[in-house]
Amino acid sequence: MEVRSDVILEGGSFLAFKDIHPKADVHILIIPKKHIASVNDTTTADVAILGEMFLAAKEVAEKLGVSVGYKLQVNVGKDGGQEIEHIHMHLLSGEMRKEVSSI
Repeated sequence: MEVRSDVILEGGSFLAFKDIHPKADVHILIIPKKHIASVNDTTTADVAILGEMFLAAKEVAEKLGVSVGYKLQVNVGKDGGQEIEHIHMHLLSGEMRKEVSSI
């Protein structure tokens, strides 16, 4: 399934784009280009990719002017709120949307 996205930042192993159903004023998804289903499926071979995702979050926050305060969230498994079986990090900042209690 392909969904059109508003790309904020792209690197060799990751992509950062606006969430199509934002839960905060700023809601960016950071995903690896390599398919990894969830945190539970990571291996030591994925350490560099995971590190790049955190560095991407820092760069995205700076680019969007929210580096003074933001939240990073990774949901793991259906019971942990993960809806898409591809690891992704949420970068959230600003006022949270009240109509949705989970991400």
